[in-house]
Amino acid sequence: MNCPCNSEYILKNGRSRSGKQNFKCRDCGRQFVMSPRHQPISSATKKLIDRLLLEKISLAGIVRATGVSERWLQYYVNKKLGAVKREVEVKSKKR
Repeated sequence: MNCPCNSEYILKNGRSRSGKQNFKCRDCGRQFVMSPRHQPISSATKKLIDRLLLEKISLAGIVRATGVSERWLQYYVNKKLGAVKREVEVKSKKR
């Protein structure tokens, strides 16, 4: 059994709320379970979501099309919005 960081120094670290065994890596300190119920969103799905957002598809439509949760999608959109530069450069026209 290895940590996602490929370390072999793993300790048991109690149980999760769902009753699965928690493990903790001694090298990186990461806490994880061996077979998580929810898998991470793939980069291909994220690229599809980015394209659908550019097409101005509603969030509910994106949830139905991609199968991600509404909560995760709202978090993802807020994170994307936070990365957008808020300052606008204005150049005056010559008269």
